[in-house]
Amino acid sequence: MRAKSMMSLAIAGLMLVLSACGSGGASEKEADVSKDPVDPFGKYSETVTINIGKEVDSADKSLPPGDSPENNVYTRYVKDNLNIDTKIIWQAGVGKDYQQKVNLAIASNDLPDALVVTDTQLRQMVKSNQLADLSEVYEQYASPVLKKIIDSTDGLAMKSVTFDGKMYALPNVTAESDMQHIMWIRKDWLDKLDLEVPRNVEELEKVAKAFVEQDPDGNGKNDTIGISGPQSGGLLNADFINPNNNNYGFDPIFGAYHAYPGFWLKGADGKPTYGSIEPETKEALAKLRDLYAKGLIDPEMSIRKDAQELIKNGTSGIYFGLWWAGGYGPLADAIKNNPKANWQAYTLLDKNGEFTPHMGTPSNQYLVVRKGYKHPEAAIKMENLLLRDESKFDVSVGIGNYPLRIVFAPMDEMYVTYNAMKEVLAGTKKPEELDLPGYKLLKADAENIKKVKLEPYDKMDIQYWDPNADLGAWKRLYSTLVGIAPLMEPYKKTYSLTYSQTKTMESKWATLDKMEKETFLKIIMGAAPLDTFDQFVKDWRKQGGDDILKEVAEIAQQ
Repeated sequence: MRAKSMMSLAIAGLMLVLSACGSGGASEKEADVSKDPVDPFGKYSETVTINIGKEVDSADKSLPPGDSPENNVYTRYVKDNLNIDTKIIWQAGVGKDYQQKVNLAIASNDLPDALVVTDTQLRQMVKSNQLADLSEVYEQYASPVLKKIIDSTDGLAMKSVTFDGKMYALPNVTAESDMQHIMWIRKDWLDKLDLEVPRNVEELEKVAKAFVEQDPDGNGKNDTIGISGPQSGGLLNADFINPNNNNYGFDPIFGAYHAYPGFWLKGADGKPTYGSIEPETKEALAKLRDLYAKGLIDPEMSIRKDAQELIKNGTSGIYFGLWWAGGYGPLADAIKNNPKANWQAYTLLDKNGEFTPHMGTPSNQYLVVRKGYKHPEAAIKMENLLLRDESKFDVSVGIGNYPLRIVFAPMDEMYVTYNAMKEVLAGTKKPEELDLPGYKLLKADAENIKKVKLEPYDKMDIQYWDPNADLGAWKRLYSTLVGIAPLMEPYKKTYSLTYSQTKTMESKWATLDKMEKETFLKIIMGAAPLDTFDQFVKDWRKQGGDDILKEVAEIAQQ
């Protein structure tokens, strides 16, 4: 099902950016766009200036001496190739600091020419009439590869930025494989205890019990843990606000019960409902509560500082996460501590033998341009350039220093990469045949695969890999060939009706979300009876949930 053809879809960078804001006028020498031919990569005859707000990672030490977030190899590349001069009029730290700065700029109506925002911020800016309509410049200036990536979402990306028929942002696109949560398990422990790979929750319980009770690490101590859980501050499950990348939560177990807490669903009556108040979620919570009471889930879940600790030190045998939560996650340290730690990835199936995961949204970041900015097409050109040339950049210098970068990937990027690596290993494809527009890492992956993958090429256990040959390449390619393999089979997708916040959520969601997370955690850990769930549903409805459901119904009809 996932064996899609390797056409040049395109992966990439991002979107809109641009010149002067109210607090810093555009260069007097800026070119008149109307005099420039429509060229997605055209260089301006005279300098165009763009004032931006930027999220800056203070932990990034990759810039060489003398360079800065405003003046570095990427900003100079943009200047040399497009004659666009990027100026940072304000910057803020990653995460909360940046979001607060953006919110302040929106509230004071003092926007840079371009910046990256969230869905909620985008909607507020549209409502306040602060953004440029990008419909025309996108059609004229977006490169074929950039459009191909946007189109790969079957309209979902465009829908997220279209209001009253107008395009108000350039949406990012993430690969579909970043949405499904799978099961990573110590296969060497299974082999030692003569156990089969667990494929459903009942089998998972039996394996977890054996991992806890039968000393799979052979150290003679009662110190092994069956299933890891979320760390302090971690999520029990992904939700519509954070639908992807929930490593160490219990998403596969919820999915096996067709429970989708945190997602907006079509109910049995055809009307919108909230997954967290449905009976399937209560059923899944009951099973998690049972597993925890039997000591099969990490007893320190939700208070442990780092969930990766148990995997790295060889104490835990099972955890849930994304395809990249293997090599890119704790496994490099795990095999450094124990080269025989054979972590493999599988899907957890429902009682009918089907994989039924929830899905995320392909777009969760948006590059917007201030209304009135003279050169909105300059932002499009910057993203075209990044998309075309990112594979040429020096990876030792953090790509986050590219001005206004948002990650772009074809929806089928990792499925294409998986199939391509299989073909390279089989000798039916050569690396030079895989320099496909949009798939920026494909050719490099093909060049690296035989450095780290040992023969026989069709076996993926850890003993058939050589991480020490190139650890960076191993992290990516082990994650790809082991982590993507389970997703190559057909599965039933469940999308949220919306991934946006509604008006009522602005004032009530924080309270409702806190109540949900605390109730579910208490139920699982035995601090509250299972029937607490029923009271939670009543309270959730009364405290704003029913009003929010009405708003979700309106969004779903749009």
